[in-house]
Amino acid sequence: MSEPTIARLFDLSGRVALLTGASGWLGRAMADALAEAGARVIVTSRHIETARSLAAELAGREQGRHLAVALDHLDESSLQQGVALALEQAGAIHILVNNGHDPLAADWANVTGEQFQRQLANATGYFLLARLIRNEAVQRQHPASIIFLGSMYGVVGSYPDVYEGICAASPAAYHALKGGIVQLTRHLAVYWARDGVRVNCLSPGPFPSPQAPRQLVERLRERSPLKRMGQPHELKGAIVFLASDASSYMTGHNLIVDGGWTAW
Repeated sequence: MSEPTIARLFDLSGRVALLTGASGWLGRAMADALAEAGARVIVTSRHIETARSLAAELAGREQGRHLAVALDHLDESSLQQGVALALEQAGAIHILVNNGHDPLAADWANVTGEQFQRQLANATGYFLLARLIRNEAVQRQHPASIIFLGSMYGVVGSYPDVYEGICAASPAAYHALKGGIVQLTRHLAVYWARDGVRVNCLSPGPFPSPQAPRQLVERLRERSPLKRMGQPHELKGAIVFLASDASSYMTGHNLIVDGGWTAW
């Protein structure tokens, strides 16, 4: 039997990918990447019109056939209803990218217990959605690739002086959340490996949006070994790698794309 080519390994043709947070700064690039690699993408958002608009813009082999579903990953009933609707329309889900995120501005000095708990609820939503996709894959007897979005701040602390005098410190609850997601990846990977379900984590480094304070971006740039910030398209190769057969022997891994930040 001949070995698969590189083109075949990275080809997502015939697969359906569900992506939360697809309209975000990084989510859009990942949605484009999955579509360009041949997948039929199910775009989710709390607002169905936002999801429909983005799905209509996606290209690739399935252009015109990408789907949109309303889904709130902090609401368990919404997760169940959204997945049921997605399966009704697409028939199966082979790839899940848990990218949705409910943000938090409060840092360690003023965050309330309620705000902290709500931030950690992002991980609850990731788990519940991943379990739904795993259970469907097992029932339908097909393999699946589940990808969680972590962060470099799930494995290292932040530099306090980067934020001082500009904005709130990097939220403690966010660091707890992302560190938890990295560990959740490992835990689920070993439990679900026997089911043919791979679970990996993609952890971006500094990818500030255009709305980020310029002084903050400059301080982050100075700390980066590459001396620049990441651009959303620089996650496209990583997300397709984790979603595709190119990473078929990888599970429980945290792939960090950070310009060398965590190498210090």
